[in-house]
Amino acid sequence: MCGIIGVVATTPVNQLLYDGLQVLQHRGQDAAGIATAHSGRFHMHKGPGLVRDVFRTRNMINLTGNWGIGHCRYPTAGSADNAAESQPFYVNSPFGLMLAHNGNLTNATQLKQDMFLQDLRHMNTNSDSEVLLNVLAHELQAASTKYQVDAEIIFRAVAGVHRRVRGAYAVVVMIAGYGLLAFRDPYGIRPLIIGRHQTEAGMEYMVASESVALDTLGFKVLRDVAPGEAILIDTRGNFVSRQCAERTTHAPCIFEFVYLARPDSLIDGISVYATRLKMGEYLAEKIKHTMPHLEIDTVIPIPDSSRPAAMELAKRLNLPYREGFVKNRYIGRTFIMPGQKQRSKSVRQKLNAIGMEFKGKNVLLVDDSIVRGTTSREIVMMAREAGARHVYFASAAPPVRFPNVYGIDMPTRSELIACDRSDEEIRYEIGADALIYQDLDDLKAAVHALNHSISSFETSCFDGQYITGDITGEYLSRVESTRGAAVKRYDDESEGAQLDLNLITE
Repeated sequence: MCGIIGVVATTPVNQLLYDGLQVLQHRGQDAAGIATAHSGRFHMHKGPGLVRDVFRTRNMINLTGNWGIGHCRYPTAGSADNAAESQPFYVNSPFGLMLAHNGNLTNATQLKQDMFLQDLRHMNTNSDSEVLLNVLAHELQAASTKYQVDAEIIFRAVAGVHRRVRGAYAVVVMIAGYGLLAFRDPYGIRPLIIGRHQTEAGMEYMVASESVALDTLGFKVLRDVAPGEAILIDTRGNFVSRQCAERTTHAPCIFEFVYLARPDSLIDGISVYATRLKMGEYLAEKIKHTMPHLEIDTVIPIPDSSRPAAMELAKRLNLPYREGFVKNRYIGRTFIMPGQKQRSKSVRQKLNAIGMEFKGKNVLLVDDSIVRGTTSREIVMMAREAGARHVYFASAAPPVRFPNVYGIDMPTRSELIACDRSDEEIRYEIGADALIYQDLDDLKAAVHALNHSISSFETSCFDGQYITGDITGEYLSRVESTRGAAVKRYDDESEGAQLDLNLITE
């Protein structure tokens, strides 16, 4: 999961891109980058860290031009060189291209071999986004006979990308001398939306991962980029689009609605906030029918993304809704921290219990999902330490039993608490007195209810059905093996750094 943004404006875009990335910061906290174009030259600055830490006034001054792209990177376990894998990526042949990508390519290894052996292209990092950039560059070269570019050539190149690439990808690309290209994979797994803003000097366009970036910067939503579609906006603001995939299936990632996206966003015409209210509604009905014996005194959300579901659940069960945890907003999201040990250490720095809401009460804690169980276990323990008599736990999502291979950092089965465990075994592991999971059919119904035109969803982390059809047991084992070594290296490095710090302070 990453955040991407692209703008073609009538005035300098550096501040627009910076502000947009700030709004999309929840989608990636590991690194950030901005690229702009002015007088035929690209200007770029990127690096590891939050948006506010990467960019200084001197960097912004150098990002001149009226069009550009930005990216905030989601961390993957064991990323040893964040600076090298920061985006956008650049290639100068056959045309100058800057690319930012959200998602994950499932055939990146094969593509990398093809690039080296057949297309004679070299990769500088392990990032699949650089692979995607080089595939696009090669297809542009193949589609162009005189090393000139126009809309027809670009659309043919995107069609070639769709034929070769597998996985999830929402992409923004700067094409030197031409303008902004944006496209989405044929399944529409990762989100991408376009908006526009009328000025006295002409029409301005913005493409972003979520509508909240458009809203906050004064752009009106035009529509979502369709699965397989490519959109071109030249430097004069001319807009053209084409369907470039031979076959498409609209199957957005349902985990965007559960956890990843901001509640004030619209994805594929669906309000994220409204879907979370619906999740609470369905979850309340399940509790009524399957656990009517629970004597619940109060409903408490695990901040922040579970609040809408918890509020609606409390309303449907006619129970008091209370805020029982205070969140330190200066601690990164534990779900996207690399390294299991670091996640465990950060939970209590991130949340603190309000004792009066727990003491002597039977509390129902509501979270958006349970992935690794680390946070859930710590939070149940915190509730007990605060004096709760009984602690019940409800998840607005079904059990996460399978790896996600489309850009969410939970790819190994050994890290998933629900893998090969029953609900009762999970309840015991997290220390709760009762555990209630959302049913997958109800989760799908909650999202489908807000847009009846979408009936398919990417739900592989819940049911093991991978929408792209190319994921095998061998593939998952290879990913898990690579990740396991990376996680161990990250944890060892973290422990070594802490030991050095202890020696210094002693």
